[in-house]
Parts: sequence; C-alpha cells; structure tokens
Amino acid sequence: MSEDEFNFFRRLNNSFLLCTFLNVAFLFAALRNMSRRFAAGSRKYSGTVNAESLCWTPAVNSKSSVCIENMPSEMLIKVFSYLDAISLLQVACVNKRFYQLASDNGIWLKIYSSRFPAKRRIWKNGLLQMETAPLSCAAVEERKPGYWKREYISKQIAAVQVRVMQLVKPVDPYTGLPCKNQKAIKVSGLSWIIVVKDKNEKEHVMETAHLSFKDTSVSIFWDGTSWPCLDVLSTLKLFGVLSLFPDQSTAPSKNGPRRRSLIAEYYLSHLTESSAAVGSDKLVQLFSLNPGLVVGLWKGSNEIAFVMASLHYHQLLERSALGSATVQYSLPPHKPVLDDIDPEYGLHGYDLHLDMHSGKHACMCGTFRNLFCRKGDIENGYLKLTVVSLKDNTKHIPLIGTVGLSWETTAFKGIVKDCCMLDVTVLDETQKPFWCFSAPVCMELSSKVSNLYDYMGHIYTADYVDSEGKVCAELVWLEETKEYFIVSLVLYISIEKVNNWYGTSY
Repeated sequence: MSEDEFNFFRRLNNSFLLCTFLNVAFLFAALRNMSRRFAAGSRKYSGTVNAESLCWTPAVNSKSSVCIENMPSEMLIKVFSYLDAISLLQVACVNKRFYQLASDNGIWLKIYSSRFPAKRRIWKNGLLQMETAPLSCAAVEERKPGYWKREYISKQIAAVQVRVMQLVKPVDPYTGLPCKNQKAIKVSGLSWIIVVKDKNEKEHVMETAHLSFKDTSVSIFWDGTSWPCLDVLSTLKLFGVLSLFPDQSTAPSKNGPRRRSLIAEYYLSHLTESSAAVGSDKLVQLFSLNPGLVVGLWKGSNEIAFVMASLHYHQLLERSALGSATVQYSLPPHKPVLDDIDPEYGLHGYDLHLDMHSGKHACMCGTFRNLFCRKGDIENGYLKLTVVSLKDNTKHIPLIGTVGLSWETTAFKGIVKDCCMLDVTVLDETQKPFWCFSAPVCMELSSKVSNLYDYMGHIYTADYVDSEGKVCAELVWLEETKEYFIVSLVLYISIEKVNNWYGTSY
C-alpha cells in the first residue's frame, strides 16, 4: 500500500470513528432526554382530550434539548481531538465555548508534534543519532491556554514564507527580477482580495476574478454586480492572501484558514474629483489610483463596474506574503556602496525594461541597455536618461495592435482606447532593481505637429510622475497604417533618490 493510500484510509478511519462517536453521543443524549420527558409527562398532563381515544395527551415541550452544545466539555474535547487543524479552526468560529475548547493545549500539542516533531541527540552503537522526543505532560500543563495553537500557526506561517522566498531566488538576466514569479504564485496558492468599507464601517470582500501575467507584472481583475455604490464607500484595501496550511494536491479553499497581507489602501471619498481620469468609452469611465489601481465606473453613475490592479513583480511576493493585515511590508533600506574612483558614479550603467500592455495583450516590450546622464544634463533636480531620441529614427518603436485598456464584466466587455498599462523596471549598474512601477497612462493629443519626414501625423504624449521620477513619451499616430510610433522616450530620475541609493551628492 502506498503512503497516499495509507493516509487516505487513516483519514477515512478517523472520520468513521468520529461519526460513530457522535452518533453514540447523540443516541445517549436523546434517550436521556426522552426518559426525562416521559417522567415529567407522567406527572403533568395537558387539559385537552383526544376525542377518538378518550385519553389524556401529555404536554410536549416544543424546544428540544438534544444539542451538541449541551454535551459536557470533556466529551466535546474528546470529539475535537479527532479533528485536523483546519477543522479545529473552523469549529472555533461557532461560539465562544467552542473557541475555548478547540484551543485545548493537549489537542494542539499532538498536532504540533506530528507536524514539527522534536528531535534529540543520542549515542547509539558509538554513533550520534537523532530520534523523536516523546510528548511531555508538562508541555501541556505549564503553558497558557492556546499556546500550542499559536505556536503551530506561527510555524506554519514561517514555513510558507520560507517556501515562497526560495522559489523566487533565480533572477532573470533581462529584467533583473525573479524569473519564477508566476510559478511561485501558483505553487504557493497566493491570491488577492479587495475589501471595501462603507461609511457605516461594514466590510465587503471581493474575491479575485482572474489574472493575467506579463513579463514584469500581473494584472488582477475583479468584476461582478455585487459592488456597493461608490457614494457609501470610504476605503478600499488590497490584500494578498495565503493559505495557512497549503496543500499542493488541492486548490486553496476560500473557507479554510487564510492570512491577509496588506498591499495598499485607497481612499474613495471624492474619487471622481480627486483622481486622474484615465479614459472612457461608451459604457465605462476609468479612474487611476496610485499605486497601480484602475476603477471603472458605469458612465453617468457612481456604480462600480470593475476594478483592475496591476502589480509589479518587484516586492510583489514580499508585500503579498510578509505583511500583516494592518501594516504594509517594506523592504529593508538599501545600503549604498561608495565608489571614490568614478567621478560620475551613479550617472551611468542603467538598464530599462519597458512593457506596454492592455492588461491582457502586449503592445510593446523592450530592453534598453547602458543608459547614462552627463553632469551637464542634470536639470531641475532630475537625472535625465534619454532612451529613444526624436532625431534617431532607427530607434523609433511601433506599438502592436489596438492600444487600449481591456475590461470585461459578466454581461459586458470593451476596450478604452488610447490608454494602456505601463510597466517600468530600471536596474542600476549592479543589475539590482532601482526604480519599478506598474501604472496606467493615457495618450493625450499634443499641440505640436510632427515635422518628421517619416512620420507625418498627430503627436500624442504619455506621461507618468511619482515621487521618484518621471517618464515622458511622445508618440506619432500614423493614420495610413493605424498604429502608434514612439519617437521620444525620456526617463527623469530624482536626484534625491540617486544620492540616497549611491551615497553621492549631486
């Protein structure tokens, strides 16, 4: 018999014993209550007479006392001892008494020891060997209630985190990011949820609808008709969710014990007035919230149609797994490596990986090496890195397909044209992620007119700005071929960020 078959029959046997025990317990409880009612009925009768039999009818109490909650605590603890960790945590949600009984140290020490057996060193036949240490009664009696439950859960959380971090160690030489992010997400059972809170402090949980993976980011979509009205909402929180007890053989259960990690919190008050409008079509209007969130509203109303989050792989797994339900995870501060030999240290050696996509379909993907800036090109507190020059038409880049943000609900779908998701990954000269983000950008018609011989058409601009830098792109729309060409692309990186990263003082 294989190990899987043995474990299956062991669980089946435990389930059979538990059912048998419960049936016997209920039978004894029923017989006990029936005998009590019969004894009480022989002394007390109702005042009604059955006309057919001409006999008195005993009064029957309509409220039955046959209930598992009335069982003695010792018997319930014995029943709970047959349950596994997931079932115990679910039982603990029934009421306060079940919570206390399901936290029994004796039960959880047995579960803890089977999952994390204690080892001790012994000398046997002149060799140092390890053997499993037996359970100690003092380990149960000397600990506060719930101690071994907390220890077991803490060990499980740590084991999951270590497993996730090991999966993302290999690095892609082109993007400088972990190359197994998609596999790590699927293997670890990581998912994402949105929790919106209304002005009455009531929470509404939205489970992930579907995912779309790109080279450097993952797009997460939520749709449906159960969104509360925007007028009554105050905040929106984005969480990463990991199962406490992952099992690779089965899909993660939404009803099982899970751990939340706060990624970002957004305030929805005055969303349409304070947030940047990305674009619109005949049905929806899009609004952008930093970082990387797009909220789609039905046009002409404050009803949410869908929400899309685009999360960059840099820090994605850490923020989705290592944070808490209330505090966001933050990477340890970068330690600058000083270089007293290079007079332009921190001004050169940058690599850029750029993705432009609709959320589902790629429009452009490219890598640009050895970007640099001269000291004379530092302006207004920014380092200027020219990626695509207007004068060098050999580096102009076409965008493939229809440029727009795709959206879909259970009933409708569409594409908001002239806007897209921009994924930027800037690496320093040691190939470490220096500046990374994923955000929506819209293409706006410029007042300038193209004077390029090869590109006669309207000029559009697509810009992005945050506290660390700016991205400024110019595109030409060619009516004949129905496509955009990037004719200018410039990165502006904050001098403050450069100085903090490299320990310089420009």
